[in-house]
Amino acid sequence: MNMTNAVSATNAATTAHGLAVELIETRWPGLTAMVTEICQQTPVSEGTTAVAKKLAQLMPQLSFRDVLTRGGWYRLGGVIDVLGIKIVEDLAEWAEAELAAHNDDLHALIDDYANSGCKATRINGKTHYLVASTGVLATDFVQIEIEELQEGISHDLFAEEEVPGSLEELIDPPRSKMKNATSRLLSSPLGAPVFVLRRITDMADFIARMRAQRPEPQIVHRFFDAWQSSSASYTTQFNNHWAVAVREYIDRYHQPILQATPVAAFNGLPPKFDTQAPQGLSLYEALQRFDRQVGYPMAWFFHMLTTKVVPHAVANAVIDDVQAGFSYLPERDVKVVKDWLHRPYSF
Repeated sequence: MNMTNAVSATNAATTAHGLAVELIETRWPGLTAMVTEICQQTPVSEGTTAVAKKLAQLMPQLSFRDVLTRGGWYRLGGVIDVLGIKIVEDLAEWAEAELAAHNDDLHALIDDYANSGCKATRINGKTHYLVASTGVLATDFVQIEIEELQEGISHDLFAEEEVPGSLEELIDPPRSKMKNATSRLLSSPLGAPVFVLRRITDMADFIARMRAQRPEPQIVHRFFDAWQSSSASYTTQFNNHWAVAVREYIDRYHQPILQATPVAAFNGLPPKFDTQAPQGLSLYEALQRFDRQVGYPMAWFFHMLTTKVVPHAVANAVIDDVQAGFSYLPERDVKVVKDWLHRPYSF
């Protein structure tokens, strides 16, 4: 991405974020500032449970709880010199500017910095999802995404034995080309880890805004509608078992684009489904066993659409049993499965 596109993307993202914050502040004035301050004041060692407790004291009408943590991602950091002093905050921006200053000659850039001892940094991250119910419908909840960030040394930028073939490889080389990259990041942290507010989402409003984007319901709407129509909604709140990965940005036509994907709230792997149960009584027992392990009826159906631990063929087998006279699902759940078979979808 060149600098012009990068600035445009940043401005678009900032505009979209501003719209979301405005909507949150209209309904829960001060919430964004509260979460921001709590993140700044809470050591990572105390965990996000401490964040939720502090929020409960300041805004008791919203009872937040930590339902999911997703890790394994990172962002590019900056540049430190041979003494370990941070000299650049934004590695990508600096590298593009330096390459331009060297007339887009990567080898000339590398030669100039060959003995600099400069190292790139990387920010390893985890995302913690906190949710609070605001009503009885599946989308009636507020979701807070808090990032746990730890900056560390990533790699030598101008190591003689590893000559990068492109600017992208210079700033973010493949892990296979980095010797002891993981151990270096773990053993060379730059400062303490911190909590940072990423996003607050009023899910009901977000999903409603998505409906306004297109005349036909998107698959996330069908997912929420299926939950609301199924036995699951009579047993538990959606946000007890799910978070939603959301994305909002402004496209090149200056139109807001909203995306949402349900994420099962498992800090680990979901239970395995017995795929050796083709139909009939054995299939019924497999469905019951899976639902009990997850904690609500029809869990097998919603995991079939998301985590993929349940094969799609199970839905066909269930309806085959119904048509053969062996119906072990309530009629409302049979309808949910039939509706999906009529127009299949998955995430």
